[in-house]
Amino acid sequence: MVQAKVWRIKTVSQGVPKESDFECITETVPPCQDGEVIIEAEWLSVDPYMRYRIARGKPGDTVYGSQVAKVIESKNPDCPVGTYVVSYPGWRSHSKITAEGMKDPFQFTKLSDLGGIRRSAALGILGMPGNTAYFGFLELCSPKAGETVVVNAAAGAVGSAVCQIAKIKGCRVIAFAGSPAKVDYVKSLGIEHVFNYKTDDVSQVLTKVAPNGVDCYFDNVGGDFTESVMPHLAEFARVSVCGAISTYNQLPSLGSKSSGPFPSGIIISKQIRIEGFMVYRWSSRWMEGINQIAQWIKEGKIKYEESVSNGFENMPKTFIGLFQGENLGKAVVKY
Repeated sequence: MVQAKVWRIKTVSQGVPKESDFECITETVPPCQDGEVIIEAEWLSVDPYMRYRIARGKPGDTVYGSQVAKVIESKNPDCPVGTYVVSYPGWRSHSKITAEGMKDPFQFTKLSDLGGIRRSAALGILGMPGNTAYFGFLELCSPKAGETVVVNAAAGAVGSAVCQIAKIKGCRVIAFAGSPAKVDYVKSLGIEHVFNYKTDDVSQVLTKVAPNGVDCYFDNVGGDFTESVMPHLAEFARVSVCGAISTYNQLPSLGSKSSGPFPSGIIISKQIRIEGFMVYRWSSRWMEGINQIAQWIKEGKIKYEESVSNGFENMPKTFIGLFQGENLGKAVVKY
């Protein structure tokens, strides 16, 4: 029998999550039946969106999330022992995947050869975050060469990819991050205009650096930051609303009514297009994004960084660190 370590919700977090909100238990994985596989985690992902999942969960629920895992038992000839996969069983060390569960390409996919790139990249630049940047920016912002693009959370997994894709497309990028080290990192990606939003006034920066306005705004942060950007948007600007990490811990009701940072007068008078998205909108084109980003990596046009924590026991700590700005690039946990 395979024993699994499982992180569950102990208490639904109020405000910023605490380590005491989670508990780790051990359970026995049911035997592998025909058509099924048992997987062992190699790399596990922590992402800001998990905060929503936790808020909508209940005590005893397994914390939701993705992982790169290795098949250690198999009764499915299409997925033999030794196969590496990307799956969404949550914060679990070992999991059984049913034949039905293996049919959903966004819950279970065999990992293709990454050409020497570490498998953890399938949780970041060559996975959901990479495609979030690729489709969320290119499809919704429709950037044109010479346009001015603003990106916040620019040292994160998604933001850093957006900055580089915008540069590839010939745009002028203005990026914001939350520490001197993160500013230096984004500059190392070839982005010229990078600022620390904690020490530089966002509105003053844009007045000086974007005197003709901002054409595209890729928003990972929301809240006060976005409120500062809105008056600087150019006519016919496009805003891609990817995330709002500044608001994720504002309980009691995540997603409750709020006046928000989007002023109607500016939106109407400048004819601005604002659109939120979920990346799985582009599910039928999923490999297009992955393959293109992989090609850009091989060509040296895109670089990426990972913040690695070692040990399954550090899942909650690493997750909480996302809201304290501890990660540079994609945060992953090595099992």
